[in-house]
Amino acid sequence: MATPKARPSDLKRVGYQPPESYRLDLEVLSMSELRRRVVEDEARLAHRIDFHILIHVTRGNCTHTVDFTPIACGAGSMLALRPAQAQRFDFSSQWEGWIAIFRSEFLLPLQSTASSPELHMVSDLEALPEHLALAGTDRDAVGRAFAQMHEDTQLSGPATELNMLLRHQLSALLTRLHLIDVRQAPRDSAASPNLQRFNRFKQRLEKAFARQHQVAGYAKQLGCSEKSLNRATLDVAGLTAKAYIAARINLEAKRLLAHTALPIGQIADRLGFDEPTNFVKFFKREVGCSPSEFRRRHGDASVQSPAP
Repeated sequence: MATPKARPSDLKRVGYQPPESYRLDLEVLSMSELRRRVVEDEARLAHRIDFHILIHVTRGNCTHTVDFTPIACGAGSMLALRPAQAQRFDFSSQWEGWIAIFRSEFLLPLQSTASSPELHMVSDLEALPEHLALAGTDRDAVGRAFAQMHEDTQLSGPATELNMLLRHQLSALLTRLHLIDVRQAPRDSAASPNLQRFNRFKQRLEKAFARQHQVAGYAKQLGCSEKSLNRATLDVAGLTAKAYIAARINLEAKRLLAHTALPIGQIADRLGFDEPTNFVKFFKREVGCSPSEFRRRHGDASVQSPAP
């Protein structure tokens, strides 16, 4: 995991960058190892990750912040963080745990058949909540899985075969976490049409939210009516498709306002608004305050923000 570098004109990005001698595509390290590796003053700042992180707290308590939301964690907590999220590690307490770092392409692809749709490998982290609280045998099993992966990253042998071993171990861990999640909060089958439609919508939105703001455009791409897309989004996320699009745009706006020094006009342009005034009206209507006010309340102290 690379140390964040100051980039005042943009949200700091952290890419997957293991030590030079490391040959594998999955890295598993302890929190104490991470403390030794990073510069804490920089790591305390919010940074956007370009990879997936699984964090399993094994001892102590901490507060991990993800996109302005503090998540209180204790022993047994399991966090699943995704690329593009802005996060802050808690270095103020001496908590311990496991951290697994990997890029999206390391995940095993989902596999299913028309005759046996239940036979699929749950390797999509989008299916997991950001925070799971594990206890008892679940906590023990997940802890053993991390420890085994960490041990196996130290093995000698061909990198291709070691990566294959770790990919299957990671897939098994994700499947276990998915089963724990379903047991804790039962919900409709992943094969439900509304969930499938929502997941496709979410994937397209993530790629196009800065260019495409209208529900009609996404419905057309998905081959469904706006009414059907709204019904799916309400069923899964509890929001209309229009509100879900607005929330995604505003999340990106908040990230850029709080963690960068980009002028508000440039943020508006980056998010697909023809005029900064349109962005300001949109943001104020959805968030309840102006972009400048939000920046004053939430901006990183180390980022010198220019006037709007």
